[in-house]
Amino acid sequence: MSNLITLNEFIMDRQADFTNATGELSRILNDIAVASKMVSRDVRKAGLVDHILGAHGATNVQGEEQQKLDVVADEQFIKAFRNGGEVCGIASEENDDFVAFESETAKNAKYVVLFDPLDGSSNIDVNVSIGTIFSIYKRTSAQGTLATEEDMLQVGTDQIAAGYVLYGSSTMLVYTTGKGVNGFTLDPSIGEFCLSHPNMKMPETGRMYAMNEGNIDICNPGIKKYTQYCQSFENDKGAPYSGRYIGSLVADFHRNMIKGGIYIYPDTTTSPEGKLRLLYECNPLAFIAEQAGGLASTGKERILDIKPTRLHQRVPLFIGSKQMVEKALSLLEY
Repeated sequence: MSNLITLNEFIMDRQADFTNATGELSRILNDIAVASKMVSRDVRKAGLVDHILGAHGATNVQGEEQQKLDVVADEQFIKAFRNGGEVCGIASEENDDFVAFESETAKNAKYVVLFDPLDGSSNIDVNVSIGTIFSIYKRTSAQGTLATEEDMLQVGTDQIAAGYVLYGSSTMLVYTTGKGVNGFTLDPSIGEFCLSHPNMKMPETGRMYAMNEGNIDICNPGIKKYTQYCQSFENDKGAPYSGRYIGSLVADFHRNMIKGGIYIYPDTTTSPEGKLRLLYECNPLAFIAEQAGGLASTGKERILDIKPTRLHQRVPLFIGSKQMVEKALSLLEY
């Protein structure tokens, strides 16, 4: 126990990495940690409490049926950011528009946060791992004013920090500030996230691929070629890869972070823009992937180079181990 490093201790120790750091980013990360502990608590008891299990009875801006826990998680994070005083506005999957906080403290805050409060929430009722994804930017509007949509529509390379929380067999928080990736596991006995995965590196290759192969005939023909390559004895491993598709983006991505692999959610004839959201799903995970040595692309361009035009903009996603992503991209037909 003497070598135990808590998330708060780690954040404070790394504050010196940032010129003119005055603690705001550290406090935002701490607010995220606190909110995620509360969401983790609710996830753990979801099967026991009727008011947080099942459908909410409404749909979000994506046209997706909201789960009760989606709404609970969204409210929990918004409350944390509003009360924390370091964020001037937020955007989330569950809200049609961005939210500008109106207090004088918030107007003078330097940061905005974009997040998916509960990715994979359709899996809640069947007890499959789910997660939270977040992205932090410095505002572009003047301090002392309300946050604007332009504060939210920033290119991925401008992210100050990004991360995800995985609610699985244990609860993990993984984040980067552009200086490597570190993972923390929640110790329920002390209620603290503790450093468990320092300096995480994604293996350059692996033997697992993840995609919904039910869509294989309505996407780029090169993707079928890639899955056939994965399933053959003629690939770089000399044996078929394993198909591992959870259907929860955070869980699929985290597995590939640890063991190596590729995750593919392409555009299709029925969803020509793709399905995943650029600002609060693809950008943060792309930032983490690149910091860990992996790659993230739409199939045509680097995810982090895309200039967003809409709050809930969708894009295709190829993300994971460097060599596997490069191979998949080499087979695409345009």
